[in-house]
Amino acid sequence: MPHVSTIGVKKAGIGRNGESLRAMLDESEALFAETGRYYGLERLTLFEEEPIRYEKLFSRIRGGMVQARETALNISASPIVKELGELCFALYTPEGDSIALSTGIIVHVHTMGMAIKFMIRNDYETNPGIADGDIFTNNDCMIGNVHTADVATLVPIFWESELIGWAGGITHEVDIGAISPGSNPTAPTSRYHDGLDLPCQKIGEHDTVYRSHQIRCQWATRTPMYWLLDERTRIAGCHMVRDAVHKVVREEGIEIYKQFIREVIEEGRRSFRARIRELLMPGKYYAPSFIDVPFASERALLPRKAARDSIMHAPLALTIGSDGEFELSMEGANAWGWHAFNCPIAAMQGALWVLLAQTVIPNDKVNDGAYLGTIQHYPQGSWCNPGTPLASAATSWYFLQPAFTGLFRSLSRAFYARGFLEEINAGFASSQNVCQGGGRDHYGKESAFSNFEMSSVGGGAGTNKDGLDHAAAMWNPEGEMGDVEVWEMNEPLLYLGRRVKPSSAGMGKHRGGSGFESLRMVFKTDDLEMDNMGPGSMFTCAGIFGGYPGAAGYRHNVHHTNMKELIAAKRPYPTREGDPEDSEVSKLVTGEVVRDRRALTLPESFSEYDLYLSYLRGGPGAGDPIERDPVAVEQDLNGGYLLLRLAYSVYGAVAEQDSEGCWHVNVDETWARRAEIRKERARRARPVREWLQAERERVVSHQFASPVIDMYRSSMSLSPEWAARYRSFWQLPNDFTF
Repeated sequence: MPHVSTIGVKKAGIGRNGESLRAMLDESEALFAETGRYYGLERLTLFEEEPIRYEKLFSRIRGGMVQARETALNISASPIVKELGELCFALYTPEGDSIALSTGIIVHVHTMGMAIKFMIRNDYETNPGIADGDIFTNNDCMIGNVHTADVATLVPIFWESELIGWAGGITHEVDIGAISPGSNPTAPTSRYHDGLDLPCQKIGEHDTVYRSHQIRCQWATRTPMYWLLDERTRIAGCHMVRDAVHKVVREEGIEIYKQFIREVIEEGRRSFRARIRELLMPGKYYAPSFIDVPFASERALLPRKAARDSIMHAPLALTIGSDGEFELSMEGANAWGWHAFNCPIAAMQGALWVLLAQTVIPNDKVNDGAYLGTIQHYPQGSWCNPGTPLASAATSWYFLQPAFTGLFRSLSRAFYARGFLEEINAGFASSQNVCQGGGRDHYGKESAFSNFEMSSVGGGAGTNKDGLDHAAAMWNPEGEMGDVEVWEMNEPLLYLGRRVKPSSAGMGKHRGGSGFESLRMVFKTDDLEMDNMGPGSMFTCAGIFGGYPGAAGYRHNVHHTNMKELIAAKRPYPTREGDPEDSEVSKLVTGEVVRDRRALTLPESFSEYDLYLSYLRGGPGAGDPIERDPVAVEQDLNGGYLLLRLAYSVYGAVAEQDSEGCWHVNVDETWARRAEIRKERARRARPVREWLQAERERVVSHQFASPVIDMYRSSMSLSPEWAARYRSFWQLPNDFTF
């Protein structure tokens, strides 16, 4: 018999009572718009009348997510997934609203839901069809993703013939086949450079992946083995989630399940609003952040578009209402750029999620309820909402992290105003440098790598404690740096050393957490390219209440070294940089030295025995440094966390070293020195009105570097509202512009 296509043929919907998914989604959104409550729910009957059953249901469902993640970890061979747990699983309603999430990279609680809603709005129910056993995938950032390396698998969950939900799993890939190697490529200037793009594609049916999809991924990425194993990881986890849901439905009944998944989202919304009322002082909080993109000297880029020095501007404003309203705005963000660091709306929402789960709702149910309790504004045409498919978002994390340091500072001020001192946190360090590259590896094969020791950076200080040293990253609070042996198995570089980076932490009464450095030597290859990634010309994580920011970055690479000769002669070689002004690398190694503040570059060629310094950042401090306990300063000196010259100049600590090399801080002399510092501050001080007047003159006469002028011009052009606020603050005429 001839094959008859059913694509485009209208049939009964796969949703509730034969409804289409689009009708269900429209109804859900209309009810929320009308009532302000998820699905219009007024009473949470199951929650109120059977609270124990309700909580057991949530625990069973979330337990299924966590079990899926822990089991799936043993399937993947990717070091990013297996060593660091860069994956998560989640359960969604038929309409794409998140119900529960596993541990792991919780940034994706809402991104996969956006992809599901995209499929519903684009009538996937009809074409290509959604059936039991189907498998879908997405990594398109404009649809619902943070950056291209985060690849999601989505599996529909049916009960009899009705779609009752979706299982989603996501992993971070080693390589995405972009114009430059690695999972966070620096070279893309548009979407066409971002690598393998999978915009909500159906990749299998009957629980089996299409062979055509497997071949495409094998040929499109530099690490096909990891890609395919990670995909099996996600599919296996999604099927475990599906099995867990089926078990709950069999034991509790389908109607109870449907009631629960709606109530738990509405409860999440109400709980979020209650927490905001309880913890935060109403008001408006401003906390801008910036980052540099120093690409003017990159000759491989188009000079009129991408080869330019620019600054990205995040004018974060947080409004807390008296009834628990929570509104986040980036009004005034400058325009998107021809680089890989743009952030689509899904990325912005993901970053907000991961931070809320670490601050105001760490113990609550993490699902789309809290999302529905927020208002977010990301102006179209800006870097945080490009509004065009042309923009690259391959490495959105580059600015996504610094942009949201302002949220931590704003929340901390709101905590402080309500008297919740232990909740205060100055912020977090950006997880940079990102050591990555590709070429011929130490096994003689073409490959790529992304070293995820970057998931351990310094944490922010609080008003009662120092920040955590080289502990985790904002996007994965469970992260770790991984074993050097694992990275050496996968990368053509040897570790000469991995040490604490002294004075990388922001100083203060309580210092930020320290970063660390890894000194790497290229091994068994003369065909390798690596980039540098991190801010170098400005601070990206400001301190709070007088605390200093974490140290800015720099690059230090040495080509054509004498390392081979040093090793053959068994002479000393460096194991660290240490103090950049007294570098162990510079003392022991000769070669072609590249050492400057250009901490962000496109890939550059490296050969065997070349050295590459990867410096991971420290977190911001809290409080005036000259109020720090002298004993804590002494401990930092002896632990290698602090340089002596900064102990004296910033902390006012007077220290001397004994014959065994231990530092001792003289408490009396330290307090005397601090008294002098206060007097020096008083002599330098001037009234705020005088300082503002001098700064206003700089504004009027445009006494800024050209990237700063370009940034402000762009912000004013995109946002008349922000331009009016800028003019008002500096008392400028209404027609002032840059």
